[in-house]
Amino acid sequence: MHNALWLLLAVSGLALAQDGGRYGFGSVATAQELSPFVSPLPDGRGLPPGSGSVQAGKELYATQCLACHGAKLEGGQGDRLIGGRGSLAGSDPAKAPIKTVESYWPYATTLFDYIKRAMPLTTPGSLSNDQVYALCAYILSEAKIIPESATLDARSLAAVKMPNRDGFVADPRPEKFPTP
Repeated sequence: MHNALWLLLAVSGLALAQDGGRYGFGSVATAQELSPFVSPLPDGRGLPPGSGSVQAGKELYATQCLACHGAKLEGGQGDRLIGGRGSLAGSDPAKAPIKTVESYWPYATTLFDYIKRAMPLTTPGSLSNDQVYALCAYILSEAKIIPESATLDARSLAAVKMPNRDGFVADPRPEKFPTP
């Protein structure tokens, strides 16, 4: 079953079980059932334990990602992953923005979240936390955001300053999203 649908059913089951089971189905999702779901915040809260080096990510990329994303992360059958810095703020309407991890994504934790949930395309969710940290390290290193000698974990990944972090405008509706 698709992960999002499964989560919806699990949450629905939780609500139904707390409602006394009035509809006669559903159950409270266990911690083990919910463990595959990771939803990290920009500050790193929600990132799982683990770590991965650039070198480990390079080796994994060659076997799991290269076929879709290309030898130089340039894309192909899959999205381009690096390049395009500054292309989103360009004033030439004839030049299309190049949306990549490097040019668009404001937080490195989003990279972890996306890889963990959606990659590889043929078996999404199959990578271990260490493998996801390693792939993040490799991609961020190839984008010249972190050094080639880096090893990422929850703390260091959250500390990465993405090139376009300040390229987003805060939501002007404080009544909808109050600050804590």
